[in-house]
Amino acid sequence: MKSTPVEQLFYEFDETAQILQSELSCTYLDALGETGENFFQGKVLQEEISEVSKKRLVKHYADFSPEKYEKEAIRKAYQLAILKGMQQSVQPNHHMTPDAVGMFVSYLVGKFTKDQKEIVMLDPAIGTGNLLFAILNQLTDKNIASYGVEIDETLIRLAYAGANLQEHPLEFFNQDSLEPLFIDPSDVVVSDLPIGYYPNDVRAAEYDLKADKGHSYAHHLFIEQGVKHAKDGGHLFFIVPNNLFVSEEAPKLNDFLKKHTHIQGMVQLPLSMFKSEAAAKSILILQKKKEGIEAPKKALLVQLPKLSDFEATRSVMQQMDDWFKEEK
Repeated sequence: MKSTPVEQLFYEFDETAQILQSELSCTYLDALGETGENFFQGKVLQEEISEVSKKRLVKHYADFSPEKYEKEAIRKAYQLAILKGMQQSVQPNHHMTPDAVGMFVSYLVGKFTKDQKEIVMLDPAIGTGNLLFAILNQLTDKNIASYGVEIDETLIRLAYAGANLQEHPLEFFNQDSLEPLFIDPSDVVVSDLPIGYYPNDVRAAEYDLKADKGHSYAHHLFIEQGVKHAKDGGHLFFIVPNNLFVSEEAPKLNDFLKKHTHIQGMVQLPLSMFKSEAAAKSILILQKKKEGIEAPKKALLVQLPKLSDFEATRSVMQQMDDWFKEEK
């Protein structure tokens, strides 16, 4: 049976990453970042490779051309290889935004920016880039200037290679996203927020959403940083825990959002996507306040059903479309 383009590409990424992993004595994910760049450049960039392995690698790279594949096929195959690497070495800050989430965020970004053809987009916690790439691959009718910030060197190398393979012009910043960002204000901020505590209390003290005592919630600080770097009237799409507004710091977050943004909606992701109800997440949609822009009469509040339930999914999508007709 003929393999699909995604399967073909996954085999290429996986096979070459394993060769480099062995040759360079590094992790699979680091090797994947290396091979991603090799594929893009069409040659072996590492000097410390044996001649035998080099010949094997060159054969793989010579057959590859981004033009031969759809960008989504490259993204999905690369994502599968990253997932394989993440399963081999589990780290708390290494996770990837699921495809279904990327699809819904893309839909929402497209709807909220339907009249904008030129967009500046920021992901302040880009990770491997999967969420941003999914959006860029879907919104092909827009000219999007993209920026990604990530502190983890392995993840940003993977994102960098992924952007090159999919031929997305993207500017990366390898730094702590909660330190000052020297990036122009964005029309759209998207992020699958890192959840947990931010260890740098000195830096956190400069935020309105700092904790009164102890470490501050990183995801709260990311929301504030996102709002700060959005243009007036810009939209923000954050993947957040369902319990975002029930923590002890929630009142402060609520006050901040009311002061600086109009809450456009909250889309609860299917519970079936998560290991437990406690781990479930939603897409929080905000618009930074701007003179002349009013809050929606009612926020978009929906719970997405199991995606395999086509009728229920279609019903919810219709509900969302109706909301856009009324409010936008």
